[in-house]
Amino acid sequence: MRTLPRWVLIPALLGGLLVLLPLVAMAARVQWDSFGALLTSESSLAALRLSLQTSATSTLACVILGVPMALLLARSDFPGLSLLRSLVLIPLVLPPVVGGIALLYTFGRQGLIGRHLEVLGVQIAFSTTAVVLAQTFVALPFLVISLEGALRTAGTRYEVAAASLGAKPSRVLSRVTLPLALPALLSGTVLSFARALGEFGATITFAGSLQGTTRTLPLEIYLQRESDPQAAIALSVVLMIVAVLIIAVARRRVPL
Repeated sequence: MRTLPRWVLIPALLGGLLVLLPLVAMAARVQWDSFGALLTSESSLAALRLSLQTSATSTLACVILGVPMALLLARSDFPGLSLLRSLVLIPLVLPPVVGGIALLYTFGRQGLIGRHLEVLGVQIAFSTTAVVLAQTFVALPFLVISLEGALRTAGTRYEVAAASLGAKPSRVLSRVTLPLALPALLSGTVLSFARALGEFGATITFAGSLQGTTRTLPLEIYLQRESDPQAAIALSVVLMIVAVLIIAVARRRVPL
């Protein structure tokens, strides 16, 4: 039985075309005969390798930091909780370049924390560590949102039942809470990795663009855009393929 009005089809199709046509147009510009050579250049391989390494590291950081944050937001009730939740989600709406500036004034040589680290001989800005921090900054809210929503939906009845049977809080967390929210945790982890892999603005502002050190794949694409457009297109297609695979895995494993 039809439940939607027919006019909904028109804007839905237009929206689909708006998303798909630019991707098709980009793929149509690829010179497939030289595609492999463009991807196997030293700079391209270095950028791809760095992107995968830093994205994996930042995703791990998102899990380590984001799971406790989501638990706190979903299971706590104290004054200022709504404000705290809003602050956690700021990176979602903040322009990435602004996030990069904020990180620079925090961990840079003259930053709030960076100037004290400088005394100890520790430099974060314009290093691989800066790339990981920038990616974690922009990707963390994706995991927190996914997990917090799942925890709120699941409720606390199973946790209360386990606690009433004598289970300690840590055991309740590991045996009840996290298994119930595992699909959302996996989904949030995959989305965080995808966001970290595509990060550009905060990275170039806070970490710069040093080949093999801070030049990730999005930065390499930006630089190749002027000097070698075909290389930029080829790398863009690779990033697009990786993104599609990530989404496919996420949708296959867990419902987004």
